[in-house]
Amino acid sequence: MRILGIDPGVAIVGFGVVDSDKGKNRLVKCGVITTPAHTQLSSRLNSIYLDLMELIATFKPEAIAIEELFFNTNITTGISVAQARGVILLACYQSGVPVYEYTPLQVKQAVCGYGRAEKKQVMDMVRRILNLQDVPRPDDAADAVAIALCHARSSTSLLSQKGVNEVCSTI
Repeated sequence: MRILGIDPGVAIVGFGVVDSDKGKNRLVKCGVITTPAHTQLSSRLNSIYLDLMELIATFKPEAIAIEELFFNTNITTGISVAQARGVILLACYQSGVPVYEYTPLQVKQAVCGYGRAEKKQVMDMVRRILNLQDVPRPDDAADAVAIALCHARSSTSLLSQKGVNEVCSTI
């Protein structure tokens, strides 16, 4: 399965393309979409949309994994990132590729085995899981790769297999 992981942003959108087959993962490509500062938000959103559509057409992912928003201090930045995330979701929807959303805690849990892992630990585990010499750079690209790996691991769970739609319960 080819997975496109996306770390949403306005100035920088991280992306990571990972091929996953039977627990073996291979990094295909990672990088960032950047938009120039001091440019109208509408222009930046358009650039993100067009570049993402090109990425989807080029790499033909079977699934797209995107991080859910988490912000706690700067609401203004959070709103513009939410707008960028909306444009990203629209591009994914229009491409017809299934989209899966993960919280930062879920990504850390899937990659490190601990939902409160520090960023450095996540980066090192991405490097180890993919047998890379170095951590992918910049950080936004590495985050996107971690999101793709999260989906690779989540999609192989017995709970995600077809026909198992019921919520687990101890009641």
